[in-house]
Amino acid sequence: MAERLLTALLALVIERFVGYPAWLQRTIRHPVQWMGALIAQADSRWNDHQRFSPRQRVVLGGLLMLLLAVLFGGLAWVLARLLPFWAEALLASALLAQKSLKEHVEAIIHALPATPDGDLAPARRALSMIVGRDTADFDEGRIAHAAIESLAENASDGIIAPLFWLLVAGLPGIVLYKLVNTADSMIGHLDDRYRHFGKAAARLDDVLNFIPARLTALLYALTAALARSWQAGQRCLMTALRDARKHVSPNAGWPEAAMAGALDIRLGGPRSYAGRLVDFPWLGTGRTRLSRHDLAAALTLHERMLWVLTALLALITGVLTAGVVIRWSAVAD
Repeated sequence: MAERLLTALLALVIERFVGYPAWLQRTIRHPVQWMGALIAQADSRWNDHQRFSPRQRVVLGGLLMLLLAVLFGGLAWVLARLLPFWAEALLASALLAQKSLKEHVEAIIHALPATPDGDLAPARRALSMIVGRDTADFDEGRIAHAAIESLAENASDGIIAPLFWLLVAGLPGIVLYKLVNTADSMIGHLDDRYRHFGKAAARLDDVLNFIPARLTALLYALTAALARSWQAGQRCLMTALRDARKHVSPNAGWPEAAMAGALDIRLGGPRSYAGRLVDFPWLGTGRTRLSRHDLAAALTLHERMLWVLTALLALITGVLTAGVVIRWSAVAD
């Protein structure tokens, strides 16, 4: 366990400061893109509404997840047994998203105009990189609103959850999580096209994110208490406990409600996807009119949460490592 903690800590530090190198992206692309390419191929061949019934598409979607799990999980299992812990950490770091998430949110903040009558088109384009909703008519407040929600949700999906499964099951754990999460983002939708074929991916994603989503809320609450005030931490936790269940997702509501409570704002509410209005419930009881300053505050809280997480991992790793050394010394004596 001490070695797995050290692997997770090293992966977290590598990805935070280095990220996935651009030259590597240009050369071999990203592992998630490999997964996405295979999922897209299966989608085009197996998710055929003319050839297959709804029940058959459910089975084919489940078969796809099984085959991909064997392929990618098996490869990760072999690599984990051949490589030293530092090499495993290096590979695992590619499946975390601290650096890229921060860069995307910073790009939105920097693109927001300094004056009320400034051009919002660059900020809308930057926002569209991390959200799926319609952004064409967004003002500064709605841009900040959507970006804060995406930041909170991706903190769980892109950082805490993959790190959690790395701790639980090593390199195979983080690879299988990213596989399921990628499949859910591509085919795990409730529309007519994917309701059946993506059912297995959506259900698996719900299961794998159950604990990490709640851990993310706890980490936000701890960070708010340490970095803002005890009242902010308490409000963060109570908002998550009260409002998370209102979200249509069994998991996304936890980090979003926690963020809303920490900043004393409201998230959620109605939004449009592909021209269709979806009436989401509100999370939190604070302000609804947001600005770039709220987005900057959310990013600051998020970054501090990652430092708290790193410190906790380092502390636990140090304690366990010291315990192992003491036991070895006792045996040697």
